[in-house]
Amino acid sequence: MLDFSREFATIREEVMAAIAAVCESQRFILGPEVARFEQAAAAACGVPFAIGCASGTDALWLAMAALEIGPGDAVITTPFSFFATVSSILRAGATPLLADIDERTFNLSPHAVAEVLNAPLPAGAGRVAAVMPVHLYGQCAEMDEFTTLGRKYGFRLVEDAAQAFGASWNGVVAGGLGDAAAFSFYPTKNLSAFGDAGMMTTREAKSDERARMLRAHGMRQRYFHDEVGWNSRLDTLQAAVLEVKLRLVAAGNQRRRELAALYDQRFREAGLVGASTAEGVVLPFTDSRAEHVFHQYVIRAPRRDELRTFLSEHKIGTEIYYPLPLHLQESLKSLGYKKGDFPISERASEEVLALPIYPELREDEVDTVVEAIRRFHS
Repeated sequence: MLDFSREFATIREEVMAAIAAVCESQRFILGPEVARFEQAAAAACGVPFAIGCASGTDALWLAMAALEIGPGDAVITTPFSFFATVSSILRAGATPLLADIDERTFNLSPHAVAEVLNAPLPAGAGRVAAVMPVHLYGQCAEMDEFTTLGRKYGFRLVEDAAQAFGASWNGVVAGGLGDAAAFSFYPTKNLSAFGDAGMMTTREAKSDERARMLRAHGMRQRYFHDEVGWNSRLDTLQAAVLEVKLRLVAAGNQRRRELAALYDQRFREAGLVGASTAEGVVLPFTDSRAEHVFHQYVIRAPRRDELRTFLSEHKIGTEIYYPLPLHLQESLKSLGYKKGDFPISERASEEVLALPIYPELREDEVDTVVEAIRRFHS
């Protein structure tokens, strides 16, 4: 699925020099590299404020805590996402409410959210304080409709942009489409650290100041704790790595789009494409208003599990994002959902298959993947 060594070979000298500079400075916690990266990342996202933190999961929690979303509040989000999307809401003390996804993009459906907004709230959820769309696989959710709904119903918008650094919607870059946003720099992401790291963005000075306080145990002044915060600082060594990689992410995203287009072309040339899995492979859909960064290239595949086994036997890596929707996870039974509640998400979990895509992937390797899938279906 990924070959980290290819990227490292091209940036080794610059990265090692950046790491060495941190080691020489001996400033390992919130050093100048953190401030520089935050400034550069904020500019890349088109927002005034970016707050580095320890992980994408922490960034989601920080975004909600900075917006003062907590006990008594409800947050609507998708069941078709990574676990942190819902677990961060629980960590903030709020109640997660789920709504189904759009069949083409796999992103949270505004129409499904509207249905939840117009339904009675569960006990303990005093109001819908926020909606958390996930920009899944690197394509922004339908932010125009969410913004309209937000104005109508008075909720805040928190972007789960963990997979979407550099993606945009109608020319506005992810991270600046809502009231706050969260990014992950986990090593598999399109902008990645050498370990765990994350970032929250916002346009609001108040939310920025509050997030910086909360990421450092609730301190505004050293050893004076205004609130019970958390230890979630961005490591200076990771910031140094991210500074280097940030300069390359736009070109990397463009290469991902080119590889996705090549995949599309090769699948069509092989006669494998269908409108549904009853007819063949369903290619990723890109909304005309979105600039997709293809953090993942995800098809819907007939006989998905058999195909995955076949590809593995031929040394081709794949992944399933995600094999079990969140409402069916054992640890989230208390949310009260059951199988059949979100049929589009459930069907997606049975059909989606992520194929190798990263900027250093060679075109002949794309051909190898598609040819193997053709052989499976022949």
